[in-house]
Amino acid sequence: MIEVMNEQVNSLAARAARHAALGEPARLRLLDLLTLGDLSPTEVRERLGMTSNLVSHHLGVLETAGLITRTRSEGDARRSYVSLRREALTHLAPSADAAAHRVVFVCTANSARSQLAEMLWRTQSSVPAASAGTHPAPAVAAGAVRAAIRHGMNLGDATPRSVADVVRDTDLVITVCDSAYEERAYEERAARVSAPLHWSVPDPVRVGTDDAFDAAYDDLMRRVAEFAPRIRVS
Repeated sequence: MIEVMNEQVNSLAARAARHAALGEPARLRLLDLLTLGDLSPTEVRERLGMTSNLVSHHLGVLETAGLITRTRSEGDARRSYVSLRREALTHLAPSADAAAHRVVFVCTANSARSQLAEMLWRTQSSVPAASAGTHPAPAVAAGAVRAAIRHGMNLGDATPRSVADVVRDTDLVITVCDSAYEERAYEERAARVSAPLHWSVPDPVRVGTDDAFDAAYDDLMRRVAEFAPRIRVS
């Protein structure tokens, strides 16, 4: 446990150092340039319009932070090139250090947002998924079914189910409905299992239009696509 905590601290420290290195406009601009291709120090000086010693300073900071590498030219050994370390950019983002047996999406009725979230999750992750409602509706909303079809997907025979019948102690719960998140009865239940994460997604059922359901779909798709890579099967 201590070893894992030390790894997380070291990872956070490395990310903080990279963010600090990019907190200077010239270095951030240089990073932008390096996403397009490698540059020699002379080219860096010309692009940024600064002196050689200042270029050396900025390159040194970026290299120490693990954001760039420098290699000798195979054509003229007197020249060198600065390259971006692509993996370092990935590590600027939050670490993928969470695990779950199953992800359960919860809203009030389990008729739209949570059903769409479950469906989308299955396209992005091997971690099992389910959905539930604090007050399940009789059926999935027709607007949610149509939104799924418009995006080439199918909610199939999905049926709203109750939180009490679905959520288990080992689940990672994500509420996609403000009312479900704020409901005291659910909060008390969640406290005995695990504190839920919350995605504040506007209720498309209240509006009822195709645009509202498409907006909810897009919001959930973005959140799932960003979050799914961070969760592994436990």
